[in-house]
Amino acid sequence: MIRKHSATLHGHRTSFSLEDEFWLELKAIAGSRNISLAALIAEVDDARSESNNLSSALRLYVLAWLKAGTDVALKKPSKPI
Repeated sequence: MIRKHSATLHGHRTSFSLEDEFWLELKAIAGSRNISLAALIAEVDDARSESNNLSSALRLYVLAWLKAGTDVALKKPSKPI
C-alpha cells in the first residue's frame, strides 16, 4: 500500500508517498548505516536532480542499495591462476 510520509529537510517540511516495502527498506538501510531515517532522506534529497521527485529518488536509492548488496553476495571468489 502507498502511504504519505512527512520529513523535515533542512528546516522545511516536505511530504512524499512510498509503498510500505520501500519505507521498511529505507528504515533498515538507515539502521544498518547507523544514521537517522531523517538524515538518510535528507542525503537522498540533496543528491537527487531537480527533475526527479523525492519519492522516485528514494525508490531508486533503495533499489541501488539492494542491488549493490546482491551483487556483492553473488560474486564468487576468484580462483588463483
